[in-house]
Amino acid sequence: MWVEILCCLVFYKLFRLYLGDDVDDFADINNSHSDICFAIASRLEKLYGGKCFVGLRIPDPDSGNRQHIDIVLLTKKEILVVAVRNFSGYVHVNNDGNWSCTSDKKHKTETHPDPVLEVSAQITILQSYLEQRGASLPKGLINGRVILPNPYCIVSPSIMLQTEVLTHDKWRDLKPDSKDGDFNWVKSAFSGVKGENQDALHQNIHFILSSSPMWDRLELKGNRNVLGEFIEFKGHHSDMAALQSIKRSKVSRIVVQKASLLGLGNSRTQIVCSARDYRSDGSSSSESKEIAVKPNTEVVFEPLNSKKPRKFKLSRIVSISLST
Repeated sequence: MWVEILCCLVFYKLFRLYLGDDVDDFADINNSHSDICFAIASRLEKLYGGKCFVGLRIPDPDSGNRQHIDIVLLTKKEILVVAVRNFSGYVHVNNDGNWSCTSDKKHKTETHPDPVLEVSAQITILQSYLEQRGASLPKGLINGRVILPNPYCIVSPSIMLQTEVLTHDKWRDLKPDSKDGDFNWVKSAFSGVKGENQDALHQNIHFILSSSPMWDRLELKGNRNVLGEFIEFKGHHSDMAALQSIKRSKVSRIVVQKASLLGLGNSRTQIVCSARDYRSDGSSSSESKEIAVKPNTEVVFEPLNSKKPRKFKLSRIVSISLST
């Protein structure tokens, strides 16, 4: 009887390994902000037909650091810098000009910098960066918005009246080409540039943003996304030699495929590495390389705003996008 139970456990483990459904507990990792940003970016692209760049890290010459920007939307008519703040509770402007958020459940008040001012600063940094890379921008091309997507976020009248702020209700009801002034995001700033020059400018800005520094993206099963920094692989020494060839200067994206059973205790996981193409926008080219490794190989990744790196099993990963 015990032999049968043991055999069933071994078979069940191998079956789960083959399906890639190993369950890792990462409940302590706050990836909700990344997920919300990608969801908002997806809806913006559907509404306005442009391209969203999530998690940009634009160099700031004044501070010497890189400025994190949640979302930049590039359309045929303008550039929109979007800050996402998933506040829950009552939000008002305090005496210092910062925003205070009091949670209904915890009755705890947290203070945050004014996101409207943060977006204004990000616009200045982004405009300077684009111009340094050769894009001559018309006046008023870059605008900014703050989105408060949480349905449990209630704002004070002083915040509600700011046209740069979209609360949950306004975001939910947002439609393209709306007559409402709060929703009239697209102001056709490119209209000052005519004909082929307009297309050339748009393509140039698209190339610059596509090749700009941004956070690495870890896409997990269950439609979860984590922005942060890929550090290294951890695994059996027999696999590390092949994995050492994966460098961000050469590889832009890694796709993890399902494990294949080659015999009891000898399963392998295929990862497909797409080569980086600097001739276009720094993204992947048609060239790719496959590497077979043990399924228990781990990825060391430091999530955004985390104090320490974490290890993720390949069986839980869909893909890894590496920034330049």
